[in-house]
Amino acid sequence: MTERPTLNVAVLIERQKQPSRWEDWRLRIADVLLDDGRFGSEPRTLRDDGINAQILHPGLTVTLYRDEGEGYHLNLTSGAPVWFVMWRIDEADPSRAWPELVTLSYNEAGRLLDAQERVDNTPLPADVREWLQAYTDENYRPEVKQRKRPASFKTPERR
Repeated sequence: MTERPTLNVAVLIERQKQPSRWEDWRLRIADVLLDDGRFGSEPRTLRDDGINAQILHPGLTVTLYRDEGEGYHLNLTSGAPVWFVMWRIDEADPSRAWPELVTLSYNEAGRLLDAQERVDNTPLPADVREWLQAYTDENYRPEVKQRKRPASFKTPERR
């Protein structure tokens, strides 16, 4: 069995207190960073002035799977490849959020959205894009699209 390619990443979440009179908290995925181990293993606050905060969540792994090739291809050919981050907000404390999963597959992100999960994206750096492109080129071949003839051009027994 061959080993699957992986990347270790950390997700940076930004939190803003009362950005408008209708919101108590605004949370967003600010960035996904390659994690070489220097971030540790536990979430940590990088900055918090009482209004704005940045919390870094290390220890997530992005794994590439051969059967997700189409999803990687769609991400790469979208014009602006991205990291897809599935994350959750604590219902008991809406000022707290954490990432659950990071993927590079457009299809996997779509399945998560279909399941009513919260999925956001951030731009993919050039070096990760090249790594994903090399993997996709080696492991995925798009199906050749064939023109479908209108039924009116087929003989009655073939309709």
